[in-house]
Amino acid sequence: MMRPTLKALATAGLLTGAIALGTAHAFTLEEFTFEDPAKTHEFRDLVGKLRCLVCQNESLAGSQASVAQDLRNEVYRMMREGKSRQEVIDFLVERYGDFVLYDPPIKPSTYVLWFGPFLFVGFGAFLLLRTLQRKKEEPEQELSETEQERLRQLLAKPGNQQD
Repeated sequence: MMRPTLKALATAGLLTGAIALGTAHAFTLEEFTFEDPAKTHEFRDLVGKLRCLVCQNESLAGSQASVAQDLRNEVYRMMREGKSRQEVIDFLVERYGDFVLYDPPIKPSTYVLWFGPFLFVGFGAFLLLRTLQRKKEEPEQELSETEQERLRQLLAKPGNQQD
């Protein structure tokens, strides 16, 4: 039977410690508390509706990025100072743009975001219809004698027999 060596035990201990420390720094919303439970609920709802600036489609509430933790701290600080929900949102939009919102407002700077997909689909449908219309108008050309003979030769090969 093999006995674990001191080096193997040390390596296993270091790996276990690294994993434990990695999860110890995970961010949660539990650290953000208010005296009023309604204010806690409002805070959690707000960070759930704000987008993390570095993550792919993840809210501030769910993101583990350090930038998200900084933004949660900023929102928490502002709400503790008595700022309203709209004041917090206005501050974040002014500083980071409409990207911080999951549901950006419809305004000239976001028209492409809101209407771009419809324009692309409409343009694609237009091109498809135009191509089909042109194809319908063009008469099919007959094969030349050379092309017909080549086709007969290809079909006559042993591997191309159809039952």
